[in-house]
This record gives sequence, C-alpha cells and structure tokens, in this order.
Amino acid sequence: MFNLHVADLIALALYLLGVTALGLMAARKVKGLSDFVMPRKFGKAFMLMHGFGTSTHSDQAVSVVSKTFTSGLAGIWYQWMWLFATPFFWLIAPMMRRFRALTTADVFEARYDRSVSTLYSILGLGKFMVNIGLMLKGSSVIIDAATDGALPANAMILIMTVLFVIYGIAGGLSAAIVTDFVQGILTILFSFMLLPIVMNAVGGLDGMKETIAPLFPGKDMFSLVAPGDIGVFFLIMISINSLLGVVVQPHNMGTCAAGKTEIEGAVGFMGGTLLKRVCTVAWCLTGLAALAYYGGQASHPDLVYGSMAREFLPQIMPGLLGLFIAALLATVMGSCDSFMIASSGLIAENLYKPLVPGKSSQHYLKVARLSSLVVVIGGVALAYLAEGVVPLLENLWKINTMMAMAFWLGVFWRRTTVAGAWGATFSALLTWWLTARVWELSLPWQMLAYIVIGFGVGIVVSLFTRPVSERKLQRFYSLLRTPVEPGEEILESCTLPEGARPGPRRVFFPSSNLELPIPGRRAVLGFLAGWLVVGSIIASVAIWIAD
Repeated sequence: MFNLHVADLIALALYLLGVTALGLMAARKVKGLSDFVMPRKFGKAFMLMHGFGTSTHSDQAVSVVSKTFTSGLAGIWYQWMWLFATPFFWLIAPMMRRFRALTTADVFEARYDRSVSTLYSILGLGKFMVNIGLMLKGSSVIIDAATDGALPANAMILIMTVLFVIYGIAGGLSAAIVTDFVQGILTILFSFMLLPIVMNAVGGLDGMKETIAPLFPGKDMFSLVAPGDIGVFFLIMISINSLLGVVVQPHNMGTCAAGKTEIEGAVGFMGGTLLKRVCTVAWCLTGLAALAYYGGQASHPDLVYGSMAREFLPQIMPGLLGLFIAALLATVMGSCDSFMIASSGLIAENLYKPLVPGKSSQHYLKVARLSSLVVVIGGVALAYLAEGVVPLLENLWKINTMMAMAFWLGVFWRRTTVAGAWGATFSALLTWWLTARVWELSLPWQMLAYIVIGFGVGIVVSLFTRPVSERKLQRFYSLLRTPVEPGEEILESCTLPEGARPGPRRVFFPSSNLELPIPGRRAVLGFLAGWLVVGSIIASVAIWIAD
C-alpha cells in the first residue's frame, strides 16, 4: 500500500497520533493569550530541543542535498550560512528575553510606534507563508521520491497541516515546545539514519571521492568554496544577511524568550542551532554519496534524498522507511506549529487588539486560535504553486532581512526615528525588487545593495526627522538594561515588572547617542565558547572531508 510495508504504515500512524495527543495534552494549561503565545516557563532541555526543532526542517535537508548534488561540498553553505552568526545568538537571546514582549512586533511599537509595528506584522505574516510553504514543499518532494509517487505528496501536506493545526490551536507555544522535544529526537534520526548505509554502498569516503572525481574533470567537488557559484563573497554576504535578519524572524521571540530566564533562551538558541550545524554535515555527506551512487545523474536534484531512502531503507528492515517518513514529518510539524502560533500572535496582539481594544483575555485567545489559519492557508497555497525548494529558500533569506535595518538602528542608535524605520524598510524592499527584477544582480550583490541602502536611508532620514520622545526611549532602553529575574510577572508586554529597578547605562560611548552595551562575563565566555564550537565543526569537515 503506497509502496510501503505494513510496518512502515504502523510507524507512520503511531508518530502522527502520538505527537498530536502529546500536543493536545499541553492545551490544558492555556488560559489566556500570553499562555498561548509566550508561556515563559521552560527549562534548558526543552528550550534546547525547541531551538533545534524550530530551526531544523526537511526542506533544509532537501536544499543541502540538492545543492551538494550539483555543486559539491560547497552546497553545505545553503544551511551553514548561519554558522558564523551562531555565536551571536548567545548575546541575542538575552536581549530578546529582556524585551518582555509577546511578539517581536511589540518591540517595534515600544521603540517606534504602532505604524512600524503594523508594517512588521504584515511583512512577518508574508514571511511565515513563504516559510511554511517552503517546508511543506520540501517534505512533499521527499515523500514523493521515497514512495515513488505512490503516497500522494499533496495529500500528505494536508494531513500534516491538519494535525499540527489541531494541537497548535489547542496548546499554543507550550504544545509546540513539548512536541519539539520528541520531534527533535526524530529530526536527528532523520538526519543520520541514511548516512552509514549510503556511505557503505559507495565504498566509504575514499570510494566516494574516487567515483566522483572522474565525473567532474577540472572541478573540485570536495572544496568548501565553489568559485562562480558558492564563493567567498557569497559566503560573507549570506552570513551578514543571516545575522542581521535572525532577530526579525517572528518565531525567534519564542525561541529566545519562552524560557524561565535569560540563560534558558541563550542555551536553547545557540545550542539548538549548533546541533543543527552538525546535522547539516550529515545531509551534505548524504548528498555527496548520492552523487557517487547515481553517477551524477538524477531526474531532479530535489528528489535525491527521498530516492536514497526508498532504495536503501527497506532492504535493511521493514518499518525503517516509515520511521524515516515519520521523522521527516517531525521536522516539518516541529517548525510549522511554532510559525503558526507566532503568526497568530501578530494578528491577535498587533493587528486585531489595537482595532478592538478592551476585550477579555479569553476573547483575544479565541481570535489568536482562529487567526492562525490565515498564514497556514497561505503557506499551503505556496507549497502547491512553488516550482522548487531552492528558489523559495533564496527568497526567504531576503524576506527575513527587510526590517532588520530598522530593528538594529533602533537598538543601537537613539537618534533613529519612526520615519527612519519606514525609510530603511521601504528602501530595502525597493532595492531588492530593482536588483532582482530590473538589474538582475546575483544573490550576494542583491544582499549587499539592500543592506547598505537600507541602513543608509534609515540614518539619513532619521537625521532630518523628528526624534522619538526621550520618555519612550528611556522606557525602551530600561528593558534592555534590566536582567530578567526568576518568577517575574509581566502584566503588559514590553514593560518592567512592578517594583523592578532599571539597570545602569553601561555602554562604550556614554556621551553619544550610540547604545553599544559593554558585555558581562557570562556573555563574553558564552560567545567565545560558541566560536570554539564553530571552529571545531569547520575544522572537522575541512580535515575529514574536504581536499
């Protein structure tokens, strides 16, 4: 049935029913909008797996394997693009937690005004539609290849969507975090279960290299840099773009701030993302092994990962292919639920509530639950319409960054104005359109253009427009200077708890408008530890795999 053994179907059914039941159990503790969108109660282990599960999904494996199949080892950068940004997550997570916000849009309202918050909410919803569409598309091509088209990918998209919508609407972010603990384990399994089998089939690393070299004479398929395709400039720009844009991905407010205090978010955000970098190595090696096994020939690079699963796993043991597909679904559902909940927060808290104020918490909770369907429907539509995984991924990289310039200017420069935030965002959007559609620049040059122009326009416009009131600025920067205490009760988004004393202003240039904070000991040590792990991962790949 569907080219699957009975054991495969049982494994698949057990996962789908089990994770849905687990998510529904978390719904019992959801009493209001803050419980649904930002529970702020989880410890390090749950935050680690949430950070890993939310950031890791099957479309990434598809894009890495697909790009590795065509470009060699350098295809690893299609997910390693975040690698050099990862140590900064140790510094970013405490900052996001200190905002004490329900949504990232609340931060824009606290720093600027409601108009900028609304702009961010609209762009954030568009980003989520692309992201959900990307993940559903990526999973569908693996399912299609793994079952040789017998299990309808479009039907599986609908089944996955219905299930994560059911427990997501019921349990909110708590359900997402609880299910991510199980789904994170399955995601690791999904990343590594094929690797030893396919490596054995091609004669190990040496056999793989000997097979691939004659297929591409004059081209080094085992270089971490592929000039003309994935070169040094490409790597620099996607790393900068990733670092700037990570803070304005709406779901990362939950990734950073759903822990009890700041340290839980830091461990989860940086640790979970570093775990993903290790999984990326497995995806890349699987792509290289597939390149050797198929002799560089495939009907479509996006189908390679699923084709390898269909060919090898049933030979080992019945049920393994079903477990592989279940793990694949876990990578999708573990992210889509978080995206859906973050989008419902943007709609209920930042678009609906200002228009319909004064209602009960239960009223806004109902709105949040119903509104989550808006982004899901858009994402499903994009999954059906998209031509491939890699084009969607490249557009997602750029969408992520459109409001990053306004965010960072607002955090580090007191003189940034509301008009400056609008100018930075719209100039970046316009530059993206011009460089992509009119001038047709390559991806890294597009990124350089909209980043430089976005920052430049934001600064110039701010210098010639009315500053944000000093009172508003003082409230905003007081949040960033005041550490989160265990058991804090947040009555209103982006406000300090009653009785809390704002921390002192400790910045590098105290006589200026710049707000560049002096990091503490824990921040410095964690940041350096992150770089040590990043260096170790790169060195391992360079020594073990690269020529």
